[in-house]
Amino acid sequence: MTEEPKTGGRGPSIWTRPERAARGPSPEHSRAEIAAAGITLADARGLGAVTMRSAAAAIGTAPASLYRYVATRDELVELMADHVYGEFRYGPPSGQAVADLLPLAQQARGIYHRHPWLLDVPATGNLPGPNAVAFIEHVLAALAGVDLTGPAKLETVGLFSGVVRLFAETEIGQQRTGQDTAQWQGSLAGYLLQIAAAGQHPHLAAALAGQPAGGGGAQAPDDGRVAQAPDGGAAEAADGSPAQPEPLFDRAMTRILTGLLPPSPPPGPHA
Repeated sequence: MTEEPKTGGRGPSIWTRPERAARGPSPEHSRAEIAAAGITLADARGLGAVTMRSAAAAIGTAPASLYRYVATRDELVELMADHVYGEFRYGPPSGQAVADLLPLAQQARGIYHRHPWLLDVPATGNLPGPNAVAFIEHVLAALAGVDLTGPAKLETVGLFSGVVRLFAETEIGQQRTGQDTAQWQGSLAGYLLQIAAAGQHPHLAAALAGQPAGGGGAQAPDDGRVAQAPDGGAAEAADGSPAQPEPLFDRAMTRILTGLLPPSPPPGPHA
């Protein structure tokens, strides 16, 4: 007999249990409705505002009734995290991995900016839900023509997701502390230029050579590119306003992906 997968030492994962029991009355609420209620709470007041009581109140039921759908608050958060994975929009793969993965990275950055509480959800320890599995499938589709083994491709999915999360975490952390990214980059560059001028760090001086004192090597040129949200528009911040243009994200992700992946074969001749 096959044992049901478990997560984090807890009972069987919510994703291994059917949403609706084979017998009994039809449920009054759906997992999607419960997840959406939790997301609304978290978007407004952070993940700490999401409790079994507050989520139950949001869908108009008693806390005890919510346990018919989710066994714990952790399961509620799992539903919420997977629900936002449903915001991705996928196109057919072009056969060029970097070109296909960059729009997914842009969308992921936009999702983190709209739902910054996602950074408080552990990235490991839970089984992926259906929308997360769909994301994995589409990343693997983008990697279909890349000369990597299956396990190496799965590792790449994790590395890709982790880099985007780290980048978003840095941006959102700066926003939460009131830092302006461009000003911080300029301050960092100016500081490093002063240190390099002392002559004790020749490699740092060489890396900074020829850069303007106000921008330096740490600041990205403004080429007008904007990270894209799932609907094709600019990524939004947590308050719904457009996220600041971040050409550095596009450039950094392109460099990381290009270095991470072996070259894709050129497309074959048209039939």
